[in-house]
Amino acid sequence: MQSKLVKWVAVIGSGVVVAALPRPEGITSGSWTLFAIFIATIVGSIVQPLTGSAMVLLGVVATAVTGTLDAKTALRGYSEPVVWLVLSAFFLSCGVIKTGLGRRIALLFIKAIGRNTFGLGYALIATDFVLASVVPSNGARNGGIMIPIAVSVSESYDSRPDDGTANKLGAYLMNLLYQCDVIIGATFITGQAGNFVIAKLVKDNTGIELSYVGWFAAAIVPALISLAIVPAVIYRLFPPEISETPGAADFARSELEKSGPITDAEKIVVGTLIAVIFFWITKDTLHTVDTAIVALVGIGIMLLTGVITWSDIMGERNAWSTFIWYGGLVNMATAVGETGLTKVFADRVGGMTSGMTWAVALAIIALVYFYSHYFFASITAHVLAMLVPFLVVTMAAGAPVGLSVLVLIYFSNLNASLTHFGTTPGPIYFGTGYVKQGVWWKTGLITSIINIAVWSVAGLLWWKLLGWW
Repeated sequence: MQSKLVKWVAVIGSGVVVAALPRPEGITSGSWTLFAIFIATIVGSIVQPLTGSAMVLLGVVATAVTGTLDAKTALRGYSEPVVWLVLSAFFLSCGVIKTGLGRRIALLFIKAIGRNTFGLGYALIATDFVLASVVPSNGARNGGIMIPIAVSVSESYDSRPDDGTANKLGAYLMNLLYQCDVIIGATFITGQAGNFVIAKLVKDNTGIELSYVGWFAAAIVPALISLAIVPAVIYRLFPPEISETPGAADFARSELEKSGPITDAEKIVVGTLIAVIFFWITKDTLHTVDTAIVALVGIGIMLLTGVITWSDIMGERNAWSTFIWYGGLVNMATAVGETGLTKVFADRVGGMTSGMTWAVALAIIALVYFYSHYFFASITAHVLAMLVPFLVVTMAAGAPVGLSVLVLIYFSNLNASLTHFGTTPGPIYFGTGYVKQGVWWKTGLITSIINIAVWSVAGLLWWKLLGWW
């Protein structure tokens, strides 16, 4: 009870403090109140006296009750196509998990290359990579497919979290899979649901449209380098006690035999997902149908064919909770941007970087942006609070717009490696109990240094070749 009271004090206090600060010239009192409510909502999403979605709902209500926004404007976020796209991501994931398609893909990879610990790790990484190209929910991919398989394989080798055997295999796999999922999340616009929000913010503020192909093409080279280096470093620094896992391949073979041949439902899911991606890729070349509508058509096909039911959709509690979260926060962030506060922030910070070359300014701003994620429990909350202001500052410093966009959007994903709460799968992996917090944070820091180096060197060279700057 006392802890909850402290959290409420932090939430309310943050809003009161911001409201009491001197208002920048040219900013109305209503705009400043909106900013105070937004900051309080972000703080509430971090400390969570209630769930994040509940805090966002209270923030939306506060903007209307105080008269800061009228009711129609306060609720307009829930009509945003990007918010419906995020909701659709969970429903598409439901089909992959319910039919067993995701599990089948994982078992096929384990059967092929899972005879030793290193190969087993890459089999699971490859599964996540394939699924991330079509399943935009990292929480569903990992919580519904990756973690159950990793735990099952670990326990088959008598590696459990609470009897002193965690380091046999389980700790290595949990550490490895989370750190690589963060890289995979940056690789695809479907890598995690918040990427769609990132793309919207970038388009609204720079005019640059990040397509499915464009996002992937810019990410693939640094991503593959990171996915080659990070597993090797984790294996060397935190080696599992078991190095050979022939039983994992046997386990996969046995489970595949039990599952039988691919089912009609799985075939429908495969066909639907391929079609969805095709129409995402060909938007504005073959058609003009919004990506959210394409995703909803895919869900309609799964409903009509009976792959998923309306009860399945209504039972996706995380999906509806995320819908409330995204719709409210995206709208508040957009409204704050319309007040002119972003420009004020850019002017102030721009004064601090005056005299620096754009390269130095971009490096400093990007590092501050990256490591500030220690204070965020969500990629989306971090992005909505800081992406646009930091993007404006880098452009004001003279950095090429395309380069600034790519650095910040990929860092928005990669910085989730730092903590066990950096993005949705983090608490799920950490909750298995295999990895202690100290080891988790140490791994996250090491991985962050590797990823920053790779994406700042190989990434910049690759993006130069692609003509982004």
